[in-house]
Amino acid sequence: MMRYLPILFVVAATVMALPAHAADKVLTVTGEATVAVAPDTAVIRIGVTSSAKTAREASEGNAKQVTSVLAAIKDSGISDRDVQTSRLSLQPQYDTTKSGTARLLGFQITNQLTVKVHDIDRLPSFLDRAIAAGANEMSGIEFIVSEQSKLLDQARDDAVADARRKAELYAKAAGVKVGQVVSIAEEGSNPPPRPMVQAMRAGAVPVAPGEQTLRASVTLSYQIVP
Repeated sequence: MMRYLPILFVVAATVMALPAHAADKVLTVTGEATVAVAPDTAVIRIGVTSSAKTAREASEGNAKQVTSVLAAIKDSGISDRDVQTSRLSLQPQYDTTKSGTARLLGFQITNQLTVKVHDIDRLPSFLDRAIAAGANEMSGIEFIVSEQSKLLDQARDDAVADARRKAELYAKAAGVKVGQVVSIAEEGSNPPPRPMVQAMRAGAVPVAPGEQTLRASVTLSYQIVP
């Protein structure tokens, strides 16, 4: 048993030699900042829904109409990379007003496109052209900020400054000083793009992109210096 005593002593000495800063007290505060900005990009889902007695007639008629809508989109200055087919469906239509066996009336086809418009000022003109070309279905619009990361970086800087201000305030009131930062954690999340559903009609189509608020929240822990 005696030969194990030196090893036990070394372990105990190591525990006692833990650095003193491990037990330091800290001051933890949360800083917040926001940046208000007008969206500069719109993502719209627009398409054509048509019906016919047979699936072939419905498909051919719909394809012709969608081709016209795509031409109008291109004439509006929208790049091909900003246009994508997001939904294509073909469904039978039945007569449900009478009891008994359902009677097939025809087929309905929907071809929906997702279009990204980088210049919101051109959005009303784009919608007018698409509607005039035959678009008769729209599920909604999302307004987004394209340079969101840069604006959030500005908010993050302001949030860290806000945290430091709060830490200095609390430290002064407690009669201590703020030391170095020992931990940083970002919290919260930026709000998702705001959707807007708008009825489609002939003539000028009103749109209101409004304003979005980008928010940054960060929690910092500081050493407390006597």
